[in-house]
Amino acid sequence: MDDETKGMLLGIIGVCAFGLTLPATRFIVPYLDPIFIGLGRAVLAAIFAAILLLWFRQTVPNRRQIYQLFVVALGVVVGFPVFSTWAMLSVPASHGGVVLGILPLVTAFVGVLIGNERPGISFWVVGVIGGGLVVFYSVIQGSGGVQISDLALLGAILSAAIGYAVGARLSKELGGWQVICWALVLSLPFIIVPTINYAPDSLSNISVMGYASFFYLALVSQLFAFFVWYKGLALGGTARVSQAQLLQPFVTIFASVLFLGEVIDTVTVIFVFLVISTVWLGKRMPIKQKA
Repeated sequence: MDDETKGMLLGIIGVCAFGLTLPATRFIVPYLDPIFIGLGRAVLAAIFAAILLLWFRQTVPNRRQIYQLFVVALGVVVGFPVFSTWAMLSVPASHGGVVLGILPLVTAFVGVLIGNERPGISFWVVGVIGGGLVVFYSVIQGSGGVQISDLALLGAILSAAIGYAVGARLSKELGGWQVICWALVLSLPFIIVPTINYAPDSLSNISVMGYASFFYLALVSQLFAFFVWYKGLALGGTARVSQAQLLQPFVTIFASVLFLGEVIDTVTVIFVFLVISTVWLGKRMPIKQKA
């Protein structure tokens, strides 16, 4: 199996893990402040990350790498969690998943700006078709109207795209799991105080599912999913593997059906197969490396 195929498979595994993020957030958001959810999950993840780095005796990154790690942290440790949690206060998880369907194109674009990949026109055509399918699906399902919360989702998209692209490039030097672990640990001194300030007075009113959702957000969405995601981006290339994110809205929708009682229909199933087709085509499109 070549590196591109391995990277795509790892990317899809990561997407499946990320796809449960918004439904999990919907479970916990009635109980806790969005700031506490967005940053508190990172605090818990950072504790586990520090243990892993110490256990495996990882070398401290150099100054240049630390600067890049701070960019990763701003994107995927602070920006995406906080913005997406704010959005989940007022929109269904399925709507949020659909809006995030443009994330693959944004990630690919940022990856091209900072990396050595140069996708051909055919790649962008397939990517636009895939993103267009997701947007069209949003419109016909009645969730395509612009809402105030979509501004928060836009912030989440930009934050994630930058964090993904920079992290993917850095993972070639540090390793996939090391990137997210160092980003979490470096961000801990800056997020611990606001997390404490927004902590609830009591945790007794949170349901078992609420606790399970919070731990999922902290240990899977914020930590372990990035292990395979960054490794996949590094192996298969940011532009190509990022297109696997086109599947994320539908993972979110299926999870919303299973866990939140939201409804799925035949149209959704059809669009799932159409989007899968564009991801498959995108993998076959040529991407050159800049000399």
